[in-house]
Amino acid sequence: MSRVGKKTIAATKGVDIKVGGGEVVVKGPKGELKMALSDEVSVKIENGEVNIQARNPDERRSKAMWGTTRANIQNMVTGVTTGFTKDLELVGVGYRAAMKGKDLELSLGYSHPVVYKAPAGITFASTKPTEIKISGADKQKIGQVAAEIRSFRPPEPYKGKGVRKAGEYVRRKEGKKK
Repeated sequence: MSRVGKKTIAATKGVDIKVGGGEVVVKGPKGELKMALSDEVSVKIENGEVNIQARNPDERRSKAMWGTTRANIQNMVTGVTTGFTKDLELVGVGYRAAMKGKDLELSLGYSHPVVYKAPAGITFASTKPTEIKISGADKQKIGQVAAEIRSFRPPEPYKGKGVRKAGEYVRRKEGKKK
């Protein structure tokens, strides 16, 4: 049985949760998020709390979707109230990030700067030239944007140069020997 799915989600002040038409809509001060519901789960709102139940608790997929749906709705509630952030670091000589309007301009050792357009609901901040802060309400979208930026120049194992998550450990390899 899912231990995550059993917990109820309390609707905090300023958050409006609606269930209907096969989707969940969560509105709050930081925006509005929607999620399509799976057929394996049923979502009900009772006394200001969201309850998720598996339609067929004997099936493996139904139990998996039960906990996943509950975690996703909780992330939506957290996102519209406080929001999420992800930090990236640029390591390497000449590697830097700068804001170009709402977009992010990256110098990553290529012959041209890489310009990454900010998707809807995502904001970038670059306090230092070697740090990028990605913030928004949708946790999945923030992680996807961070992965796409990291894919422009992933950290390499010999010198450790590249774009990495804040605090990420890059396993280093030994170079050539004479």
